[in-house]
Amino acid sequence: MATKQITRFAPELHIPMGTHDIGFYLDFGAIEHFCFRNDDGSIHVAEMELDGATFHVHEINRSSNALEPISAMGVTTIIGLFVDDVDAVMQKAIQAGAIEINPARDYEYGYRQGMFKDPFGHYWQIQKKVE
Repeated sequence: MATKQITRFAPELHIPMGTHDIGFYLDFGAIEHFCFRNDDGSIHVAEMELDGATFHVHEINRSSNALEPISAMGVTTIIGLFVDDVDAVMQKAIQAGAIEINPARDYEYGYRQGMFKDPFGHYWQIQKKVE
């Protein structure tokens, strides 16, 4: 009997061509499942996992008209990540090299949220539903 595949969301975070170091994500606590590099050693694509959440870090592909935040000169998406301890995850990200955008706080709509920007310009909203 075949196991039913669970639908999961796996964002692809674009990085500039020629990027050699994605250590921020490892320092933040992600596990690298694989990393394919170009002939010059720069990263083509890496599959990462953060507490069961899979994401890919991929160099931009000009033929698909894709941009990363630095060349787009702005936010291209916000990655929402639900966690058990918003404050601990925010602190770990900042220690790994992220820049805090909004400190963690409780909102009237029932969420505790904080936001940071990673070294490639991607915004991450760290959140938890609070009772």
